[in-house]
Amino acid sequence: MAKLQLEQFLPYRLNRIASAVSQDFRSVYGPHHDLTIPEWRVLATLGQFEEIGAKAIGRHSAMHKTKVSRAVRALEERRWLRRRESEEDRREEILSLTALGQKTYREIVPKALAFERHILDELGPEAEVVLNALERLEKIFKV
Repeated sequence: MAKLQLEQFLPYRLNRIASAVSQDFRSVYGPHHDLTIPEWRVLATLGQFEEIGAKAIGRHSAMHKTKVSRAVRALEERRWLRRRESEEDRREEILSLTALGQKTYREIVPKALAFERHILDELGPEAEVVLNALERLEKIFKV
């Protein structure tokens, strides 16, 4: 039987890279805003879509509902997020950022874009190839 060389196994490598990028990116929003990774993802999703339910946030950010729920609660405690009852489904709440949450989002976005630009610059001419490969992987795995 062939042995699996884990450090060369594509799913393992993709996971390690995603984890490393996510941890490094935390340096953009973590120290100044004291956000966890799930809190950042909820904040960013709300900043992008303005109003959205927790289930949709989970689907969009690929997070389990308990992580979304904890992040929503933490952002609400900081008064960065508000809830309102959904008109279509009374069991669901629609979430949006407060003025303070929007301010925080606006402070982080330029830093996030600079972080992304740094990665792309490091990749140089290969950046387009990597982005195309990621797009293909997203289609293959229906992400």
